[in-house]
Amino acid sequence: MTTFYVLDVPENTPIPEIAAQDPAVRVGKVGPYFRITSPGTIVVDRRATGCRHAVWYSTVAGLEESRITQQDKDALRVEAR
Repeated sequence: MTTFYVLDVPENTPIPEIAAQDPAVRVGKVGPYFRITSPGTIVVDRRATGCRHAVWYSTVAGLEESRITQQDKDALRVEAR
């Protein structure tokens, strides 16, 4: 299972909103974090989120048995280990 966490603050809310548009992705809450999970790879398009670069590059608060394989100006890609 691919899993990553994003702090629930206003500037980060577009990340789980866009991720949840994929029917395979589930977004839940754990304390003050969004927990974003999928049985496969999770890809979030940066432009679709409207996030500025400073927010984009600091958005991932944690990973659970997953790894970031892409985080650049175009997308965030998280895959299971």
